[in-house]
Amino acid sequence: MDRKRFHIVHDEQPDRHVVYIKGELDLATAEQFQRAVEPLAHDASKPLVIRLEELSYIDSTGIGMFVALLKTRKKQEAPFMIENVPPKVKRLFDLTGVSYFFSEMDQTTERIGGQS
Repeated sequence: MDRKRFHIVHDEQPDRHVVYIKGELDLATAEQFQRAVEPLAHDASKPLVIRLEELSYIDSTGIGMFVALLKTRKKQEAPFMIENVPPKVKRLFDLTGVSYFFSEMDQTTERIGGQS
């Protein structure tokens, strides 16, 4: 599969929703991401985990979508975690200041800010 091609997989587990993202999350793929993740964001009965180990690129639109997810889940008092962030994406999260907000969500997962 082409590294740039966007692909999203939802793995519904008994205790959480896990979403795997592969490729590039940008303006061109934002609608596809939103359609897949929005129903899960509103299901406060289970934690929502976004796994990014195969995310090759993200732009400001993608970052904005993660921030919107964070706000939705926080309003519902529902857990939201971003895991396995690639170094290039982590650096962008750090530069834009969003790492701080994501890293506070769950102390048991790898913190985006680089601390465990």
